[in-house]
Amino acid sequence: MSQNSFLLYGANGYTGTLIARFAAQYQLQPILAGRTKDKIETLATALKLPYKIFDINDTKELLAALRSVKLVVNAAGPFVFTADQMVKACLQTGTHYIDINGDIDVFEQIKSFDAAAKEAGIMLLPGAGFDVVPTDCLALFLKSLLPDANSLKLAFATLGGAISHGTAMSMLLKLGKGGAVRKEGKIVRLPLGQKSMTVDFGMKKIFVMSIPWGDVSTAYHTTAIPDIEAYTSIKPWIHRLLKLQYLFNPLLKTSLVRNYIAKKINSRPAGPTDAMREKAISLVWGMAKNANNQTVTARLRGPEGYTLTAIATLLIAKKVLDGNITAGYQTPAGKYGADLVLEIPGVSREIVTD
Repeated sequence: MSQNSFLLYGANGYTGTLIARFAAQYQLQPILAGRTKDKIETLATALKLPYKIFDINDTKELLAALRSVKLVVNAAGPFVFTADQMVKACLQTGTHYIDINGDIDVFEQIKSFDAAAKEAGIMLLPGAGFDVVPTDCLALFLKSLLPDANSLKLAFATLGGAISHGTAMSMLLKLGKGGAVRKEGKIVRLPLGQKSMTVDFGMKKIFVMSIPWGDVSTAYHTTAIPDIEAYTSIKPWIHRLLKLQYLFNPLLKTSLVRNYIAKKINSRPAGPTDAMREKAISLVWGMAKNANNQTVTARLRGPEGYTLTAIATLLIAKKVLDGNITAGYQTPAGKYGADLVLEIPGVSREIVTD
């Protein structure tokens, strides 16, 4: 086993393929893995990389694959179907785990394995991509500027680009489930898009609405700030429609509707083209406030979200393989600091002054 080798499960997915393509730039050699033989073999041949074919639900094959590596990167979403099995297997084999999840419930589930991971001597670090590296790092940066902050708002937007099948399918699973915020340290469910505002991202002012982004879970672990809200950009007219979603929640949860939408998703391109990714940019904004209504605001600007995800994941994977780990459940900024995001080429950060 090479010092720079790790298992990349879900390598045939859109983001998994990007991670595999970019790995050589970071002197890393992923072992491509997944259950779709033809796609994995084709990618492995093109990139001259080793591969393994198995289903994550085949426990024997999964354990055998994990025993041969120090680290697994789980890129197989929706993570509600893969994270639990993979983490439990890692606990048995002593394999470090990172993923590109953005689902609040999955973060909370993985966090429940903290004690077991410490006992096993392994690190569990979900959210190693755009969900949630930029926002997690900005949250910790704001906390450093205002140590007594008791509320945090985070928002992000993408100019250009598109979403992948995996992202769309994860969103589909959330249809009818509403939103979430952190209030007094507890995750509170509320209607999707209940809160909205206009944010100055620097390049332009953009309308955003509240969403159940991963930071509602992770930013609390990173900063201990008790009140946290996350927002994303959206067209105001779409926001008005989404605020009525609660009227249709029972219908949106039916297999008939979900199967119809899934077919539509699969009929579209797998994700943004390379040209689209190169032109698109991601924007992140955050504001922390304390009990005296003092505020600090900061912004990030970086490459397109899937590009950022692939690079951030590989940067973290390299740190893990170099032995820079802390056993137990970790968040990206909580483990590697607020400046982790600045290691990604093209990312800049600024403090906003009135």
